[in-house]
Amino acid sequence: MTIHELFRQSGVEAAKIEGDADVSTMTMDSRRAKPGAMFVCMPSKNSDSNAFIGPAHEKGASSVLTFSAEGFQEARRLGMSAALLPEDMYQDSLWKLCKVAFGNPSASMKVIGVTGTNGKTTTAWLIRDMLKALGVKAAYLGTLGFQLPGEERELNNTTPFAIELNELLAEAQAKGVEAIAMEVSSHALAEKRVDGIEFDAAVFTNLTQDHLDFHGSMEEYEAAKLRLFTELPKQSSKQFVGMVNADDPVGQAWAERYNLPTFGILPEGTEFYSLNGTPLEVTVDHIRMEIGSLGQADGTFTAPLGGSYNVENLLSASAGLLALRESTDIFPRSQTVLSLIASLAEQVRPVPGRFEAVRNDAGIGILVDYAHTPDAVEKLLDAVRPLTKGRIITVFGCGGDRDRTKRPKMAKAASERSDVTVITSDNPRTEDPVAIVEEVAAGIDGIVDWSHVPGRAAEDTHGRAARATVIVDRGEAIAYAIRVAKPGDVVVIAGKGHENYQIIGRVKHPMDDRELAREALASY
Repeated sequence: MTIHELFRQSGVEAAKIEGDADVSTMTMDSRRAKPGAMFVCMPSKNSDSNAFIGPAHEKGASSVLTFSAEGFQEARRLGMSAALLPEDMYQDSLWKLCKVAFGNPSASMKVIGVTGTNGKTTTAWLIRDMLKALGVKAAYLGTLGFQLPGEERELNNTTPFAIELNELLAEAQAKGVEAIAMEVSSHALAEKRVDGIEFDAAVFTNLTQDHLDFHGSMEEYEAAKLRLFTELPKQSSKQFVGMVNADDPVGQAWAERYNLPTFGILPEGTEFYSLNGTPLEVTVDHIRMEIGSLGQADGTFTAPLGGSYNVENLLSASAGLLALRESTDIFPRSQTVLSLIASLAEQVRPVPGRFEAVRNDAGIGILVDYAHTPDAVEKLLDAVRPLTKGRIITVFGCGGDRDRTKRPKMAKAASERSDVTVITSDNPRTEDPVAIVEEVAAGIDGIVDWSHVPGRAAEDTHGRAARATVIVDRGEAIAYAIRVAKPGDVVVIAGKGHENYQIIGRVKHPMDDRELAREALASY
């Protein structure tokens, strides 16, 4: 289609369009431009994307979407078709253009969105695995990347921007994917990256403090999440079913206000949940659980995931399957839906970097987990405590250029639930790692040992034990935690999980908590 047809079909009114080039795809990365591509100059506070019009033209791009008169003129000078769209219209317009340019790929697949503060990754991963066990050609998109059957790659964002997201969905569609489970971040919902995606089902896990550096308040954070259940279904022709966690106060409020189906751990005497779960046995590496509806048991399964908070994740994933069952014909009718879901849950795999054990012969437990919010740390350590014979030794840090208010709260959550607490660096990004750990340590109620930090004098403890130890270098912190561990102790390394890098400045440097732990074990 021509650039004029693209805008006409999408309903977007450009301030100006000149030229009649055909548009077969869109990209915001000049390095990926090709013949037939429209290069989109994205507004940015860090750089002028119009500077990449020339490189995009050299790669074959035949048209440009820009927000500046200078960019428009440059495109025309190079002989490219150009469209001018005011910067404040980008958010509401880009997804509409993408939906047309990429052929609305989500319309022909089953799409399940998972949102919430904690549990998104595990829930989406489990949904994908359960669909695969059903014989469905399923994909996953989220924090762990883009995973097609037999193929996977990293992503820069949990939920990509509209252009990349539609491009990935179009690729999945072309490769025969029938269903995709995707994490839907609050950033993506607030910035309308996922607008126009036709969701069949969605799951809300919970809402606790996170990303206030972006949203500004918990009210705005909640409002962003809610869009997945109230505004996005209006942009789709599909029959949408959303399931919300009624054990979470926000989920309960949404259920009552918007008449949404619910799931949760069945409280005694309560029979109102659309899907209820009862944990029967929880260990470090498996969970036996019973699920039912409206208080009636209908299926029991044992899944190869450990820890009490994975009870919630298994229930969230089961809720996603139930929602999909209600909105589509993807399930066979040969058995009751909950007994089928129970059989599928037994075939899932543990999620990398989520309550992941580093096995060893030293008699100590080592768990690596992505927990990076106060609530996630609380749930993680509460799940570890009943499984621990000895002490809990927790290593954690806080990321730079992110919500600073949660730093002391994470320290409080970790130190109150650990016998030994080690504060270290996470992804400092553009902040000073020492400055970050100082803000973290402010949440410790007691003495903090700074003797491992160069230039910091050890505090006179008057014979009292330190409540936390600061070791800025993450590798050294992990080695220290394993060195002081005794048989029966559990070392919990929180914050980075599956990540195999550390971001310093704007550069990713190789680093993997699991490998660091194995290196430390070698000299244990």
